[in-house]
Amino acid sequence: MKYSINAALAPEALGPYSQGTTAGRLVFAAGQVAVREDDPSRLVDGGITEQTERVIQIVSVLLAEAGCTLADVAQTTVYLADLDDLDAMNEVYGRHFVTPAPARSVVEVARLPLGALVEMDCVACR
Repeated sequence: MKYSINAALAPEALGPYSQGTTAGRLVFAAGQVAVREDDPSRLVDGGITEQTERVIQIVSVLLAEAGCTLADVAQTTVYLADLDDLDAMNEVYGRHFVTPAPARSVVEVARLPLGALVEMDCVACR
């Protein structure tokens, strides 16, 4: 069976989708951008480093709601507005996802919600 994840400490979905879902042992976190805690219609201040930190924080909250941590993540997809930000994003990402790191895809996209620099989704296994 499939269940929605509704984490009170994570931003609400901005459209007709769930923050995340579970299906058996799998946990799927929807793509997250670095919205502010106090105003989800705005991004956090700063650049790629600050946005990556916030995205990972939001994903962590969603995973926790399903009984998982970042260590349970098996796969991520990272969307960058500018692939030149890859090194800076990797520096933050590498501090949070330790060995064995999840499988990962990184793609450059033309545009992200709210003009974000980074978006990330993931799949974890509990």
